[in-house]
Amino acid sequence: MSANPYLEKLHALKAKKGHRSSPSKLTKPTEVPEREGFVGFVSDQSSPISDFGGAFGRTLAALESRNPDLVPPARWQQAIDDGRVFLAKWSRQAEALGWTASDLFGLHKPPAKPHPSYSRLSRYDGTGLIWLLEGRKVLALTAETAAVHNTSGSITTYRRRAKPALGPAGAHEAHFEDGLRRNDGGDL
Repeated sequence: MSANPYLEKLHALKAKKGHRSSPSKLTKPTEVPEREGFVGFVSDQSSPISDFGGAFGRTLAALESRNPDLVPPARWQQAIDDGRVFLAKWSRQAEALGWTASDLFGLHKPPAKPHPSYSRLSRYDGTGLIWLLEGRKVLALTAETAAVHNTSGSITTYRRRAKPALGPAGAHEAHFEDGLRRNDGGDL
């Protein structure tokens, strides 16, 4: 399960309520043995629920099912579109490189009583890559970074872990005589 409590709630809600699209017509029962008696549905529109597999696909499907609190609807829709484009090209590589659903789709946890001007997207240190794309394409992906192509032609490097609120890159790690790095909890 994801480390993001919001995504955990979305997964639980999706599991509880099931598929949210409305079917347009009934079809014959499926032939799949483990689903005996299930009646499938055929829709004349494409399903709003993502068809990507794996953890990233489940996270995207949860995101598609409901706009997160304190996120403008236009940014939510853009994140869904960007998530689909990203996963179509990069999901296998992202998973192989150790990216998590939180790295891609994470959002800052809102305070108990947020100020009226609070926006979950204003906290870069808690925002996943997909929320920051805003229609831009990822050109390259490494274990720690994503190269994002800007409309001006320039390239922005998104860093998975070294974000401003976490301090300078490597500040939370200690280097020891044996050459190994160990996390010292971020205390400087």
